[in-house]
Amino acid sequence: MWRLEPRAEPSRFMGYASPVVALVITIAVAFLMFVALGADPVRGLQVFLLEPLHGTRALSELALKSTSLVLCALGLALCYRSNVWNIGAEGQFLMGGVAAGGIAMWLTMHKVGMGNWAFFPIATLAGMLGGALWASVTAALRDRFNASEILVSLMLVYVANLFLSYLVFGPWKDPQGFNFPQTVNFDMGMPRMLAGFRLHWGSVVALVLVVAMWVFLSRSYRGYQLQVGGQAPAAARYAGFSARTSLWSSMLVSGALAGMAGAFEVTGPIGQLTPHVSTGYGFTAIIVA
Repeated sequence: MWRLEPRAEPSRFMGYASPVVALVITIAVAFLMFVALGADPVRGLQVFLLEPLHGTRALSELALKSTSLVLCALGLALCYRSNVWNIGAEGQFLMGGVAAGGIAMWLTMHKVGMGNWAFFPIATLAGMLGGALWASVTAALRDRFNASEILVSLMLVYVANLFLSYLVFGPWKDPQGFNFPQTVNFDMGMPRMLAGFRLHWGSVVALVLVVAMWVFLSRSYRGYQLQVGGQAPAAARYAGFSARTSLWSSMLVSGALAGMAGAFEVTGPIGQLTPHVSTGYGFTAIIVA
C-alpha cells in the first residue's frame, strides 16, 4: 500500500526541479485553455513567454516591472523566514508611494529646482519611512494584543487604498487636471539608466539588496536570530534571542522595502499619484517570495 511520508531532509533535486515542473504544468494548462476558448495556443503562449524578451525595450520594461516585485518579495521573504505572515505589502507599497509622491509634489508646487540624482535618495528614504510606519501598525497590534498579522496587514491594504483615493480626489488633486483624480506631474523623478527608456537606477538598488538579503539570512548571526526568534520562540528565549525583536525587525524591514518599491513606481514610470499606483505588486510579490 502506498503511503506518503515526509522526508528527513528536503530533496536538493526537487528544490531545483519544482519550479521547472510548475512552469511546464502552467504552460500545459494555458495551452488547453486557449484551445477550449478557440484561440491559437501557440500565439497566446508566444505573447506571454517570448514577446517580453524580444528587444531592448521589452527587456528594459521587464526589468522595470521586476524591480517593484523583487523589492516587495525580499521583505516578505524575510517575514516568512521569521514566521511573520505579512500579507499587506500592497498597502505598504501604496503608503511608500504616497510619502515619496507627497514630497515630489511639494517640491514641484514650490518650484524647488532639484536634479534627479539629488531627489533619488530623498524619494527612497521617504518611501521606506512611509512603508515602515504602515507596517509598524501591524507589528504593534500583533505585539500588544496578539492580533493576527495576516488579517491586520490585509485590512490595512484597503485603508491605504482609500487614503490614496482621498488624497487624489481631494486635497492633492491637480487644479489644472480637468477634474481627473491625479496630482500634478512631478518635475523630478528617478534617474534613468538609458536615454529613451523608462528603466531607472532603482533596478540596480534592487539587485544589490537581493545579494545583501541573501548574505544577511544565510551568513549572518543576526539573520539566524531572526529566523529562530520567529520559528521557535521558546528556543529563542532559552538562547537569549527575542521573538519580539524578530517580529518588529522583519515587519519594519519588509514595510521599508515595499515602501521603497512604491516610491520607485510613483516617482519613476508614473511621475504622479493616481488611484491606480499599483497593479497588485504587493499581492503578486507573495508568490515571488
